[in-house]
Amino acid sequence: MKITIVGPAHPYRGGLASILEILARTFQRRGAEVDIRTFTLQYPSLLFPGESQTVTTPPPGDLHTTRCVNTVNPFNWLRVGGQIRRERPDFVLMKYWTPFMAPCFGTIARLARRNGHTRVLCQIDNVEPHEHHLIDRPCNRYFLRSVDGFIYMSEQVHGELKAYTSVPALFSPHPLFENFGERVERSEACVRLGLNPEMQYVLFFGLIRDYKGLDLLLDAWGRLRREGRTQGRRLIVAGEFYTSKEPYLRQIADLGLQEEVLLHDRFVPDEEVKYYFSAADFVVQPYKTATQSGVTQIAYQFCVPMVVTDVGGLAEIVPDGRVGYVCAPTAASVASAIVRMYDGDTLARFRHNCVEERRRFSWEEMGNRITELYALVRGR
Repeated sequence: MKITIVGPAHPYRGGLASILEILARTFQRRGAEVDIRTFTLQYPSLLFPGESQTVTTPPPGDLHTTRCVNTVNPFNWLRVGGQIRRERPDFVLMKYWTPFMAPCFGTIARLARRNGHTRVLCQIDNVEPHEHHLIDRPCNRYFLRSVDGFIYMSEQVHGELKAYTSVPALFSPHPLFENFGERVERSEACVRLGLNPEMQYVLFFGLIRDYKGLDLLLDAWGRLRREGRTQGRRLIVAGEFYTSKEPYLRQIADLGLQEEVLLHDRFVPDEEVKYYFSAADFVVQPYKTATQSGVTQIAYQFCVPMVVTDVGGLAEIVPDGRVGYVCAPTAASVASAIVRMYDGDTLARFRHNCVEERRRFSWEEMGNRITELYALVRGR
């Protein structure tokens, strides 16, 4: 089988690039010929909220990756789409997470399909974006109607998808991020991060955007502090701000949490992720909106319990009372869940259950679902 993947890959950083690279390896192990087309320009610098879009590490030697896609140059879209059409892969696999990509990806997809042989499949993270704009719906229509079939990772996304298209769509949960390695001893993790091993640590991890509810978690921690429940405990906030940092700094100061909130406000490279998850007692995802989250799969990778809010598809992935707690997206509910996590043998039980639950999330299974989807759309 000949497969072309279009989306983020090295030198672009982050979870999206990791997902496509691991999928490429999954299909290569099955004997497929796989090439990845990634960006020469992903976001114009004016639209990118972080410090850098790329990494400086060497490219992976086991993947065939070409930088050729410019998301803002229509002439480039025509050229890339025409090239894929002439190469006639069995299917093109695209990753879709924001309507910004729709004009570029939709044009490439339409051109690639014109050879009468190539099908276009999409592993879709979001349909409706977390931050809404007037052009979202027309952009979504343009891209989503250029695709032959979808792999979705939460029922919320599936429901939103049905408003745009009726082509085949199969569910496959987000697999584990195996590229981050395995747990290390907690003592080693604390040394690496400069943490006091005598403290207990709660972790908020990932890029910081307003919809992820860090303000709710800070308010929850403030409540716990006033109740005298944070003694000997610290909250680690690890991730780069993709929104203004100042309101959060003011909130920390107003709540008197300067000594209790450890702000590691930078992008965490892959090789350091294991230290945060090995040091933490559990992870809190106090999201206000969500579809699914890669952070839950990192937590499963390291068998770290979770507190998540009952929004989007988070509760589908985190069974309440088994590997963590699902709570309402309010400061009071988040605070209550944090207290319950430290009750009795809860953390030990949840860690043990994570070992069982994580078996649901394999790359081989996602590869099977993509192959099944291709068979469905090829027969239409």
